[in-house]
Amino acid sequence: MAETMRAAVNTQYGPPAVVDIRDVPQPHPQQDEVLVQIHATSVNRTDCGMRRPHPFFIRLMSGLLRPKRTVLGMEFAGVVRAVGAGVTTFEPGQRVFGMSPTEYGAHAEYIAVPADGPLAVIPTGTDFDEAVLCEGAWYAHSCLHGVDLEAGQQILVYGASGAIGTAAVQLAKAAGAEVTAVVGTPQLELAASLGADHVVDYTAADFTRIGNRFDCVFDAVGKTTYFRCRRLLKPDGVFATTDLGPFWQNPLLVLWFAITRSRRVRLPLPVPADASFIQFVKERVKAGDLRAVVDRTFPLHAIADAYRYVETGQKTGVVVIHPAPLEASDSPD
Repeated sequence: MAETMRAAVNTQYGPPAVVDIRDVPQPHPQQDEVLVQIHATSVNRTDCGMRRPHPFFIRLMSGLLRPKRTVLGMEFAGVVRAVGAGVTTFEPGQRVFGMSPTEYGAHAEYIAVPADGPLAVIPTGTDFDEAVLCEGAWYAHSCLHGVDLEAGQQILVYGASGAIGTAAVQLAKAAGAEVTAVVGTPQLELAASLGADHVVDYTAADFTRIGNRFDCVFDAVGKTTYFRCRRLLKPDGVFATTDLGPFWQNPLLVLWFAITRSRRVRLPLPVPADASFIQFVKERVKAGDLRAVVDRTFPLHAIADAYRYVETGQKTGVVVIHPAPLEASDSPD
């Protein structure tokens, strides 16, 4: 009899209720693959967009009428349980973290991934929940890379308390920038603890009238606009975002500013989610420049509740899912 595992499965698009916990075939590592037992994964903005789907053109990649990939989950942390033929870089028992940015599949007890892909050994002393930070770091790093952020420049991060925003604050500081974080009242201390030089409470005052000018304004949550923020920009400053914006205005503005050769608005494409990126994240974690902020944890069977919480737009950092129970030998070094 084939081995099975539990997984969060959605065979149709829709609200969180379409996600069911089912027994599905457990993968086996093929040549050059690694089998990971997943102890932590996340429900994030990408998962929500793929499940709904949103924006609608995602269907061109994910399936017009129903999902092609029925088990979501982009990032994971766990333990290597087996390796396929030809794998020499990993061995059973190692604690690893990584991403599955094209096939997904991390909302399950096991996943098989390429050994030469975005997979790395978890830094010593980091637990599984703390290693689930790749998705936010991926988008944040892509944005900072896309705007050519340099040491000494000034950046404002709007929505600095989400998975992307918390990573952006930390990575910008590590790059030598002066960082202003815009958050709500409950996250003021968090933003300061992540290294922000200045923290602004958007519920107490209009953050666009703080009087400073920035080399970059990064909307990490897709809840503001270039037109609202342009008074914050230096003459050669850049507004960057990970969202299409109201009425898809951001792609249109990117096109317009490309025509005028000013590149005032940017919608940076993600950097390749490959082995070099995961090593970049690992080195930042080891250096103390990047840490995960975990909001809540849910068992796999309550993943629909996790989706509902994420979609309130009120989460801080990462919402972690625990697919498989921990064993004593799997604890941090």
